[in-house]
Amino acid sequence: MPARSMPASPAPRALFDKVWDAHVVLTREDGQSLLWIDRHFFHEGSHHAFAQLRARGARVARPELNIGVADHYVPTRTPGRSIPDAGIAGMVAGLESNAAQHGTRLFGLHDPRQGIVHVVGPEQGLTLPGLTIVCGDSHTSTHGAFGALAFGIGASEVAHVLMTQTLWQKRPKRMRIRIEGALAPGVSAKDMALSIIARIGADGAQGHAVEYAGSAVRGLSMEGRLTLCNLAIESGARCGMVAPDETTLAFLRGRPFAPQGSAFDSAAEAWMALPSDPGASFDREEVLMGAEIAPTVTWGVSPEDALPVTGRIPDPAATADAARAAQIRDALDYMGLRPGQALAEIAVDRVFIGSCTNSRIEDLRAAAAVLAGRRAKVPGLVSPGSSLVKQQAEQEGLDRIFRAAGLDWVDAGCSMCVGMNGDLVPAGERCASTTNRNFKGRQGKGARTHLMSPAMAAAAAVTGHITDVRPLLEGRG
Repeated sequence: MPARSMPASPAPRALFDKVWDAHVVLTREDGQSLLWIDRHFFHEGSHHAFAQLRARGARVARPELNIGVADHYVPTRTPGRSIPDAGIAGMVAGLESNAAQHGTRLFGLHDPRQGIVHVVGPEQGLTLPGLTIVCGDSHTSTHGAFGALAFGIGASEVAHVLMTQTLWQKRPKRMRIRIEGALAPGVSAKDMALSIIARIGADGAQGHAVEYAGSAVRGLSMEGRLTLCNLAIESGARCGMVAPDETTLAFLRGRPFAPQGSAFDSAAEAWMALPSDPGASFDREEVLMGAEIAPTVTWGVSPEDALPVTGRIPDPAATADAARAAQIRDALDYMGLRPGQALAEIAVDRVFIGSCTNSRIEDLRAAAAVLAGRRAKVPGLVSPGSSLVKQQAEQEGLDRIFRAAGLDWVDAGCSMCVGMNGDLVPAGERCASTTNRNFKGRQGKGARTHLMSPAMAAAAAVTGHITDVRPLLEGRG
């Protein structure tokens, strides 16, 4: 009797494959897949999409899966969070009206849980491993820190999700970036992210879903992983992901909208099956060593224009690639810098600590550790990522440290990251910023932005120039 053949073992799959495959409703002949969307966050800018619904006489298909958050345009310094600008006030009121009309959840301007959407989602337990998450904001990749498939979408796509709870997407390639070994003291997830972008370029991960892996990534807190995935889009990636582990479970347990009790245990079992299988294939792989990463800052007008703080501005005359040399010349002209200039010689006019990249409690603690007992030489603004983060920071006394150093402690919102809510960097001024983008005019017309970690921004505040934070941390635990 012939021997019975054994069934073939399933091919190893990456984290991305597992989440993508679980959400495909159907795939067209052209390769586009219709994905089910588990969570859709929307903010003030969603008014265009809701106008499309009104024009069609349509309703939100699944109100319980759509969550509104007031963040981009909200003021951070006005009494009672009043909005003097009528146009902006209308946008915030429109967000509230649209959420009420369609029966969706809303973390509005006066909700005690209000904050930046990419802070509020994880904080509330709405962001969970294995989900598909979209928002009309490019930095939706932040939520991938939990092992979710999260990415930004355009206005027409927002309308499609509102009306169908689905979205057509082309499957991206897979890329894994491993950071191995321990990080040195004073080096953070922000430094890791900027180092990655400097290495592969602002379009280096274009067309790819990036999984961040390796011992240095596993050693990060959830706050650090959120920062890393937030900046995935700045390398051109469609999304960034970190596999869920015990750190993920510890963060989520007890969150308001996360599963509770035995339901959490059941969900955790499924989440822990999501990490990439041994032998899973990737279209591209990059490896960095944690010990080689130093505190990093940008000098130009792209996140890829980044160097260790001990470095010097590049010389376009010494750059063989003519196109790159032209980019460097243009960046130096806008930034008011000269070739060969030491980064540590660059004076700053103000600092900003906040944004969806670096406004969580861990980020504020890192900045306060540098500022405690010291006085800032330049003005600065500290905006927590949510009203709950602000509350916790005040309970810990961090607000008193910021105020004693001479910095402004304001309300939660996108604030000085986007320059559309009244918090601006004046033209020609140079800002040490914990944000994610440094293109021309990002923080205000003519503003010059240097991206860095919260600790590095705090160091710049107390010295008045770009500074290696490591000596300032000595003896401070």
